[in-house]
Amino acid sequence: MNIRRLIPTTALVGAAALGLTTLTACSSDAGDGRKDGKLDVVASFYPMQFLAERIGGNAVHVSTLTRPGVEPHDLEISPRQTADLSKAGLVVYLKGLQPSVDRAIAQADPEHVADAASYTTLEDHGTEVEGDHGGEEGHDGHAHSGDAAADPHIWLDPVRYAQVAKGVGKALEKADPDHAETFKKNTTALVKQLNTLDQDFRSGLKDRSSDTFITTHAAFGYLSERYGLRQEAISGLDPEAEPSPARVKALHTIAKKDKVNTVFFETLVSDRTAKTLAGDLHLRTDVLDPIEGIGSKSKGDDYLQVMQSNLEALRKALGAK
Repeated sequence: MNIRRLIPTTALVGAAALGLTTLTACSSDAGDGRKDGKLDVVASFYPMQFLAERIGGNAVHVSTLTRPGVEPHDLEISPRQTADLSKAGLVVYLKGLQPSVDRAIAQADPEHVADAASYTTLEDHGTEVEGDHGGEEGHDGHAHSGDAAADPHIWLDPVRYAQVAKGVGKALEKADPDHAETFKKNTTALVKQLNTLDQDFRSGLKDRSSDTFITTHAAFGYLSERYGLRQEAISGLDPEAEPSPARVKALHTIAKKDKVNTVFFETLVSDRTAKTLAGDLHLRTDVLDPIEGIGSKSKGDDYLQVMQSNLEALRKALGAK
């Protein structure tokens, strides 16, 4: 899977400049992995930032490479940012999601790195994913620990995200042993919240009239497998890829056969294709947020709130009682 897209050079330069401002402002004071006496943690994008902030608490200083409102797949890393990564006390990222970040980390070789993909299993997903009602390995058994070519959207499954949280907690303990007890306490608290979120989805999606939902891109494969849903994506793992005529025709058939009433779009990419499809089928539209970033259009201030909004949107679309 290649999830990087060709975008205008001016956009790349702009994204890099924005990222440079963020990271430069938050780089270590003396190259010792600390900022104002706290462990300097650099997160690649929002889901990693959320974990670092919740687990690190007041013991860490967290910056992010991907500014709010920037689609993370589009991020390009400047040479200065790459150099700054080598000074960080800990870098938290998800291998396979942002190729430019992967290359920068390999080049900078920071002392402490937490790769979220190494803390759980990754699977191959395409436009269609059918749930297996919670099977850990997925409906087709395609599990690949740390496989950069697999679907990276693991944070949308609260169970896998909790596994990643534990891994990030251990990485923080190793990078800053003096605050190990704080990190353990905060990890335990966050995992408890994620377990509660998992139970909310299990109970909230019971007694639904349909399992099928249509969404912009195939970000919800792990969520679908966890809760026995069927994701039908307009595009594949690339959120801005144009669907083929054959795919659009197939979605028309699926929508009628499975009595789909909603086409979901997201906050960081164009909703044009989703709204066109919904208009052709006389269906409603709504937001199902892949939470790749929190912005002004997000239905919530953090991961947990937006996931609750996603649950309510799915309940309404699937006819859950």
